[in-house]
Amino acid sequence: MTNKIGEPHYEAINKRSVRSGGLPFSRLLPGVPVTYSTPLPDTLDLAAIRARNTLLLLGRLWQGDRARVDLARELGLSRSAISSIVTELMDAGLIHEAGQRAAGQGAAGRASGGGGTVGRRATLLALNARAAHLLAVDLGASHARVDLMDLRCVTRATRTVPHEILCGPAATYALLADLTQAVLTEAGVRRAQVAGVGAGVPGPVDHATGRVVQPPNMPGWDGENVMAGLEKALGLPTRVDNDANLGALAETRFGAHRGALDLIYVKAATGIGAGVLLGGRLHRGVRGGAGEIGHISINEQGPVGRSGNPGSLESYAAAQVLVETAAARRAAGMPTALPASLTLADLIAQANTDPLARAVWAEAGHHLGLAISTALNLFNPSAVVIGGRLAQAGEVFLDAVRESALSRTMRINADRALIDLSTLGADAAVLGAGAMLLDHLFTPAGLRHLYGVAAGRGPPHVPPPASPAAPAFPNSFGGTP
Repeated sequence: MTNKIGEPHYEAINKRSVRSGGLPFSRLLPGVPVTYSTPLPDTLDLAAIRARNTLLLLGRLWQGDRARVDLARELGLSRSAISSIVTELMDAGLIHEAGQRAAGQGAAGRASGGGGTVGRRATLLALNARAAHLLAVDLGASHARVDLMDLRCVTRATRTVPHEILCGPAATYALLADLTQAVLTEAGVRRAQVAGVGAGVPGPVDHATGRVVQPPNMPGWDGENVMAGLEKALGLPTRVDNDANLGALAETRFGAHRGALDLIYVKAATGIGAGVLLGGRLHRGVRGGAGEIGHISINEQGPVGRSGNPGSLESYAAAQVLVETAAARRAAGMPTALPASLTLADLIAQANTDPLARAVWAEAGHHLGLAISTALNLFNPSAVVIGGRLAQAGEVFLDAVRESALSRTMRINADRALIDLSTLGADAAVLGAGAMLLDHLFTPAGLRHLYGVAAGRGPPHVPPPASPAAPAFPNSFGGTP
């Protein structure tokens, strides 16, 4: 075995240990149980063990700076084993020494056993968050956003522009290529320093292929391979998922319910979708279509929505429906200060003050609560987090959701379930895209890719895709299968 970057022991991992299930980034955090998708084999080669320990160490340093002695204690490894891994990661440029621990802090501060004098203060190790970068793409029905992030998902440069998704794939890819170049230029980062692209789209995604499948809110995109299209346009390996799934990842990694293993994120905007996290893993279903809560029928005799299903949630509570409802009631004479040509922004701005706006939001919350009660009874999550544009309406909307949902949910499923508005706002999708990329990079095969980028060799060249396109990243074996 060798400590040289990207050399044979990682090749051994790809061939032997990957079959047993890798260790996703979402499982490298303290307090989160480490599990595998299939049972471990009877024997585990030394290369796989070393890779696992390397990933555990990186996961700890992603959370915060630590000394070698802390890492040895937390991971149950010898000082020599920690030293060997640290040396390899420092050679790769992924971690660095970050000065000495403050006096009296941590293990070094306890070395004297309570006496007045302590020994030499320990040197802290830190993740080099700029050893590689991530590109996060948030594609909505009426906007496009690209963020350049470091390995802690801190944005270094961002661009958001109005963009109608119905303009089609070609125009969208060209725009995203321009936005990507803009953020790279602003941050002074070369394309070779980018480990990959994570993209969220407002429609169902076949996770194995990156194709969108009959997306109600993306006319002209049915069957489009977004992963292949972005790889060709940007020249970088790409992962694509539904925006609600990325919202769920963002909430459990960065939101108010950080660390939750069973959580549902509802994105309520032009369309309404949900990301379902069960046992710390996204539940995508057999193709990736799980969580389409907007197409649950809440009234089988109701109006037909975009999906063609009568009485679907989106028929009652999607953004444009609320605007049309408010306009009709205003025309019918309901007292209001809203303008004649009212917009969703008007409804949001006066959600808690105008009587017509309050009535519209309370009704929308009631309808959304009906669908959430179904999700609560099916999955028994610890939290339901509501994000997207409609969440900006605030308490009048949230109160109606809670009352409607919890009154229709069995007590065993309602007692410990929290229903809250997202605290991440418009950043949820890009943070989720970053989390999705980390879940792939912080696996044995992904680590090899990350080593190459950090060492200056850049990501692999992405040729024009064949059909169907294979994923450019190694397969995921953990948090985002």
